[in-house]
Amino acid sequence: MEKRIINAADAPAPAGTYSQAIEVRNATRTLYVSGQIPVAVDGSVPEDFTSQARLAWTNVVAQLHAAGMTLDNLVKVTIFLSDRRYIPEYRQVRGEFLGERRPALTCIITGIFDTAWLLEIEAIACA
Repeated sequence: MEKRIINAADAPAPAGTYSQAIEVRNATRTLYVSGQIPVAVDGSVPEDFTSQARLAWTNVVAQLHAAGMTLDNLVKVTIFLSDRRYIPEYRQVRGEFLGERRPALTCIITGIFDTAWLLEIEAIACA
C-alpha cells in the first residue's frame, strides 16, 4: 500500500498535526473502526479526560492489532469531543499515540452517547 499526503497549495494549510487529504494506492484491505470509547475491558471508565483519551486510543490500537494493522495504517480519524475545552489535552494525547503520523482528521464537538464518556474516536485504516 502507498499513502500520499495531500495539502493543496490553493487551500488552507492544516491547522495542526494532520493532513488535509490522504491518497491511498494499492491497498488490499480497508478497516472501518467504529467509535472507540473510554471504557476498559472490565467496564470501568476513568474520570479525567486525559485518562479517557489514552484509553480510547488504546482501544483503537486494539482494533487495529486484531486486524493485523498498526497506527501506521490509519488514513482517517474522527474525534468526537463532549466539550471544546478538551482540545488542548486531546492534542497532547493524540501526539503521544500518533507521533509523526499525519492521517486526515476531523474533530466534532457534540453530545456523546453516555454522559460519563468525554470523547469517542473512530478511524479508517488501509493495508
